[in-house]
Amino acid sequence: MWSHQNLQLMLCTALSCVSSAAGLILVFGYEGRDVMVSCPYDPGYERYQKYLCNSSCGYSDFLIRSSQENKTKYSVYDDKTTRVVTVTISDLHFDDAGKYWCGVTRAGKDIYTEVQLEVKADRCCDTVNQTQSTEEGSVTISCPYDSQSVNKLKFFCRGNRPSTCLQQAVITSSNTQDGRFRLSDDRKSGLFTVTISSLTLKDSGSYLCGVQRNSGFDVFTAVELEVKEWCCAKSKNMSGVMERSVTFQCPYAPQHHNDTMFLCKGDGASNCTDMMGQSRFVLSNVSSSSFSVTVTKLEAGDAGTYWCGSGPEANVGNFTRFHLSVDATLHQLPHPAFYALFALAAGLLLMVTLVLVKVYKNKCHKTLRERKVSR
Repeated sequence: MWSHQNLQLMLCTALSCVSSAAGLILVFGYEGRDVMVSCPYDPGYERYQKYLCNSSCGYSDFLIRSSQENKTKYSVYDDKTTRVVTVTISDLHFDDAGKYWCGVTRAGKDIYTEVQLEVKADRCCDTVNQTQSTEEGSVTISCPYDSQSVNKLKFFCRGNRPSTCLQQAVITSSNTQDGRFRLSDDRKSGLFTVTISSLTLKDSGSYLCGVQRNSGFDVFTAVELEVKEWCCAKSKNMSGVMERSVTFQCPYAPQHHNDTMFLCKGDGASNCTDMMGQSRFVLSNVSSSSFSVTVTKLEAGDAGTYWCGSGPEANVGNFTRFHLSVDATLHQLPHPAFYALFALAAGLLLMVTLVLVKVYKNKCHKTLRERKVSR
């Protein structure tokens, strides 16, 4: 009489084992991550032992049983309410890919369900789209998808790990606005776009556009974003003195010669205040590649950060940043009344000096006369 072990070996090594399986379960996982193999079973088998095996499902091919304690690589949970036994395989490797069997032990023939596991590298992608923008500006990233994914969930995450992208998504097509991120889906063109506003240098890095699939691996495209610093093209420090003038020299790209020339003040170029309308700010020396702006009668409040350039678009190469400091105490020009007072004091001092000289001369002459008389 065949033992249960021998009978099981015979069944699992025969081709009929596959054809008599209850179904096929496809499982997809990423290298280095965990994957859960969930196998449903029929009513009446709640108290029966379940297991996961591979190869021919011989005794040595058993990976874990529901009656066993969890192992380092394999753990099992039998939910008798939903009648689903779940085996978690940890720290996947490429050689873990292949065919497995979910089994239910019973008298006679065990019940088998075939499991096919596919393992993929947890990185993306062979092609990476490069895009650039500048801090405090915005960028729009385009993410194409095929016609079969029109109604699928779209999502966008930071990094290049597909295994965690959906869980860590910064925005999805079911939540199209979240802070600085906005997602738009143009189903006719098969393209969804993600716009990131108020960019900072920390926004530089890798991103993934994802489309969820009902079965199999989700589909991704990779983007590398570089956020450039406003000041990295041209930045200058300037100093001025109260009541005097200072001149900004503003170079710009020749193609913007016919565009509006500007000088604005503020910490950021995207939200600075236009200064060209003020009478103390005078445009001059306009050429095909530069212009000047002279600020007359400097005030203490003129100190700060200025931006100048020409053209409607904020490109790093077309802007110059200035840091202006104004000396409000040293070298301050005297008030005109000071000159009048100084002249009056100088005149009085001269008069007193002349009187003293005259008195001294008279005294000297008198002394000489008295000496002559005494002789």
